[in-house]
Amino acid sequence: MTAATHSTLFPQVPDSADAVLEGLDPEQREVATALHGPVCVLAGAGTGKTRAITHRIAYGVRAGILQPSSVLAVTFTNRAAGEMRGRLRQLGAAGVQARTFHSAALRQLQYFWPKAVGGSMPRLVDRKIQLVADAAAACRIRLDRGELRDVTAEIEWSKVTQTVPGDYALAAAKAGREAPRNPAEIAQLYTAYEDLKRERAVIDFEDVLLLTVAVLQDRHDIADQVRAQYQHFVVDEYQDVSPLQQRLLELWLGDRDSLCVVGDASQTIYSFTGATPDHLLDFRTRHPGATVVKLVRDYRSTPQVVHLANGLLAQASGRAADHRLELVSQRAPGPEPVYTEYTDEPAEAEGAARRIRELLAAGVQAAEIAVLFRTNAQSETYEQALADAGVPYQLRGAERFFDRPEVRRAIVNLRGAARFGGNDARLDDAPDLPSQVRAVLSGEGWTSEPPAGSGAVRERWESLAALVNLAQDFAAARSDATLADLVAELDERAGAQHAPTVQGVTLASLHSAKGLEWDVVFLVGVAEGMMPITYAKTDEQIEEERRLLYVGVTRAREHLHVSWALSRSPGGRPNRRPSRFLDGLRPGSAMTAGRTATAGSGGVERGFTGGAAADVVPRRTQRTPARCRVCGRTLTDAGEMKLMRCEDCPSDMDEGLYERLREWRGIQARLSGQPDFCVFTDRTLMAIAETEPSSPVELSRIPGVLKRKLDRYGADVLAICAGQDPGAEEVGD
Repeated sequence: MTAATHSTLFPQVPDSADAVLEGLDPEQREVATALHGPVCVLAGAGTGKTRAITHRIAYGVRAGILQPSSVLAVTFTNRAAGEMRGRLRQLGAAGVQARTFHSAALRQLQYFWPKAVGGSMPRLVDRKIQLVADAAAACRIRLDRGELRDVTAEIEWSKVTQTVPGDYALAAAKAGREAPRNPAEIAQLYTAYEDLKRERAVIDFEDVLLLTVAVLQDRHDIADQVRAQYQHFVVDEYQDVSPLQQRLLELWLGDRDSLCVVGDASQTIYSFTGATPDHLLDFRTRHPGATVVKLVRDYRSTPQVVHLANGLLAQASGRAADHRLELVSQRAPGPEPVYTEYTDEPAEAEGAARRIRELLAAGVQAAEIAVLFRTNAQSETYEQALADAGVPYQLRGAERFFDRPEVRRAIVNLRGAARFGGNDARLDDAPDLPSQVRAVLSGEGWTSEPPAGSGAVRERWESLAALVNLAQDFAAARSDATLADLVAELDERAGAQHAPTVQGVTLASLHSAKGLEWDVVFLVGVAEGMMPITYAKTDEQIEEERRLLYVGVTRAREHLHVSWALSRSPGGRPNRRPSRFLDGLRPGSAMTAGRTATAGSGGVERGFTGGAAADVVPRRTQRTPARCRVCGRTLTDAGEMKLMRCEDCPSDMDEGLYERLREWRGIQARLSGQPDFCVFTDRTLMAIAETEPSSPVELSRIPGVLKRKLDRYGADVLAICAGQDPGAEEVGD
């Protein structure tokens, strides 16, 4: 724990605006005091970004610069929004709205629906998968469970990228998505799904954003009313914003620039849902006068963990890597990461459970240990291993704490005991708050010793034990606290979804671990085929897998265990190898060839206006200028760059080869259900016919022949250029 990222459980509310700034490092203080104009905070993992932005809001409120009701802070999960509300309350800024994009939009849509549309708002469906199944039945398309889930994800992606059914095939091809079915079929299912929603008068979560955007675009009076209410915006995890969420944010803002965004391109791990870091990386271009603050002081992890995290990104490529931040640990040295190879996956799980038992015996709290894996399917093996070892655990992503039946009943009983006070016989022998809580909850199944084993009984006990521990911490912070005070605290926490800590080892996927941290982290299954996952094919997908592992590494404060198995099951062929991402980082491995990204250091960049703005706008990495291969002139037009010559320069294209390529392209397009130009554009085919490449290397140098297309079509194209028959093999999409 460090002052920069952690506070006590029940800290004293700062007594002044200046007191809000106490304990912040120089860069965090810059964030907190930059209250005017656009602000972009580039915050590395563990650098205290939530602390910085909540103190920024609180400082503005306490200094009288911001009205609490005029601030809207948006993030991506209910947990993150609840944590933000809890921190703001502890800083004396309780009136600020902190919500997810969907929650804020739904609230506005419900309020303005009668005025904007009339009548009652359609019912919101929690899960769209049944509707998709009904749409498939209406289209007479058979989908198994996996395909049903994948098609649902494609519909969600289409909606957050504002893609209508008729444009799906083109948009998916342009984005390089590997469609789970023929794109034409998905477009048909998407259309049927939208028709079914209209027939049944229901909307889904994406519709909440789409309809709010539509209302704000069409009704200027409503947009003005929203903008009068909210005048200052803070967006957390800005690297995860989708095009639809960005459009909603722009409509909330109007022509104002009172916006603060916070993010880290190196933690972009939700591209498959439509999220893109481009809005974060282009922020300075869109807002030349912005103040940019870089947070690189890592208060979470030891230098050893940070070294591994920096090493992972040092081998990265792509635009996000060009803007990576090199973290600098602020903690004392700790143990080196431990790398372990196992014969099979059950042995790996048993090994992790054995080490966890040793840690628990040494005094480490179960709640400070996590086991992180790439896919949810890996969870069962570790659940079984921990249960066999007698280790309590909790699954990340399970029911929210305050929604659990035993927690709701416990709070009702505590409220009743507080109301009756001295007339409640359960409190006769309970002189202080913790003993009163223990007395009340003993009737709900809490005991001083946990039940043996795991399962539902143990999970209920863990929930009640979390309330007992919370009462002890509350009493330690407020010696005069009563049972009624604790009930009020629980009510506020329930409203903010600010849950207490449950004692149990956390099992979670790497995606669901985002935003969390533990003293000890076990990264399991870090082998080729799982990390990166086997279906990650393109360079962009591989780099996202690298970022996902980076997120996993940076969850660890002190102890990090990385492991992999040589085979899936006992007796299986040991044909697996450690993840390529560990090459050159784990002992005994060699560095893979690749470029090293340039890291950014911490600090503040002030925005400028007028002519000087261009001098401070970050530029993309400079590339060698494209030149005409005929006359040598520098090319700037995209079409000419694809041809590699000026439009007016003479062409030496083989017309017969060009026609054969066009004929082949038509066959491939029909087989994959895509438009012709999704295979190759006319200009790319012209460039191929002009250069007549004879090897994959020569073909790859032609603009428009990306790695994915080279892998898929390269052999055919080279065969055609050599005057051979490619065979017109079917190519799946």
